[in-house]
Amino acid sequence: MKRLMLFLRSDAGSAVPLLVATVLALALANSPFGRTIERFLHAEIAAGSLVHWIDDGLMVVFFLLVGMEIKREVVVGELARPSQVVLPVAGALGGILLPAAIYAAFTWGDREALNGWAIASATDIAFAVAIVAALGPRRVPPGLRLFLLTLAIVDDLAAIVIIAIFYTAKLSALSLLGAGLCIVALVTLNALDVRRTLPYLAIGLVLWLCVLKSGVHATLSGVVLAFCLPLGEPFERLEHVLRPWVLFFVVPVFAFANSGLDFGGLTGAMVRDPIVLGIVAGLFVGKQLGIFTGAALPIAFGLARLPTGASWRQLYGVSVCGGIGFTMSLFIGTLAFESEDKLALVQLGVFAGSLLSAAFGYAILRASERRSG
Repeated sequence: MKRLMLFLRSDAGSAVPLLVATVLALALANSPFGRTIERFLHAEIAAGSLVHWIDDGLMVVFFLLVGMEIKREVVVGELARPSQVVLPVAGALGGILLPAAIYAAFTWGDREALNGWAIASATDIAFAVAIVAALGPRRVPPGLRLFLLTLAIVDDLAAIVIIAIFYTAKLSALSLLGAGLCIVALVTLNALDVRRTLPYLAIGLVLWLCVLKSGVHATLSGVVLAFCLPLGEPFERLEHVLRPWVLFFVVPVFAFANSGLDFGGLTGAMVRDPIVLGIVAGLFVGKQLGIFTGAALPIAFGLARLPTGASWRQLYGVSVCGGIGFTMSLFIGTLAFESEDKLALVQLGVFAGSLLSAAFGYAILRASERRSG
């Protein structure tokens, strides 16, 4: 049991709970219990469905942890060192802009479909890093793994900004005022160097309620709370407590609730739908070309260099793995579309694009070691 827990906490094993939840969701969706599970997930609970509370409530914990990781990296980690930031930031920007442009090209003229332009711009850090870790340091040098980790963090930060700006509903001035007062209180606690986490979490709960009613997506309250928490031992302790909950519960539950695609309902029209084609092309083509080109440009101009021990082939392989969108892509899809038909198209596109990226990226990186060896 101890070995199993150590494996699940490792980079290679971190994606296992997510993978199990996804496979279970697919199996049940394509079983006689599919309709029952769907009705259960969409049952009304306190003015919202169960899946709504998972997306708007439970995922706050995920974004709290993401925000804490971003803050730590910006203040004391790799993002605090300008010389180390150029390459992954350039790769992340390329991996955001090109997939969005490709998706827009497929869906141009359909205003509703265009609303999903950010779906293909996301990278799932759990799956991408798990593949890299499974291949080992001979095929993916530590510097290249750090490049992918930093790129994914920048990608998450960009996703947070995109959600805040582009996926905001009609705003409530009163709720925003309440959220603003909560933020002032959190900043004041930080300024007074309050180190106990309980006051922050209590105000954070009120902040979540205000943001939930404001029209801004509720998960952003987790990010704001994370940025207001002071670094130090309580910060690290909270991060340590949150990580297994996010790994073993929050993300798998989200995946289970949002990835139950019924393959029996697939049609040729769905496969050819511009939303599906835009997501697949954005993830599989746009991501790899955007990340690789974005990283190659500063290297060509002498602003950065290849990670130590890495080849251009390995950089390209890692860039392909960046096309594994999954969790964040599915999440943005739930913000972009409300209808079940559109969400099914998102699921199909994300599955196909992520699987292609995972398989192709793994093959390239696996072959790179044999050629160099």
